[in-house]
Amino acid sequence: ALEDKKAEDILLLDIKEKATFTDYSIICTATSNRMLNALADGVVEKTRVDHKRKGRIEGKPEAGWLVVDYGDIVVHLFDEDLRRYYKLEELWKDGKVLLRVQ
Repeated sequence: ALEDKKAEDILLLDIKEKATFTDYSIICTATSNRMLNALADGVVEKTRVDHKRKGRIEGKPEAGWLVVDYGDIVVHLFDEDLRRYYKLEELWKDGKVLLRVQ
């Protein structure tokens, strides 16, 4: 869903050995607030239809960061500036990279 909606620099990390709140973290970049909304909606719809899972969207696109929370998977949707600022890749650098799409 993220690739279909043109997300940039998609990263899937296995952090279950490093974090207690989730097993996997997905991080990607959007180029606009409108795109942040489209990415979040696309992820929620795709997982609802294909996997019968309900995600919870947190945040507002104007803030530059949306989270879709599935419990064992957390999807972080960032604008470019906030992704560089928060550097979640560095925070979870000991996690295992399962996928990277640039």
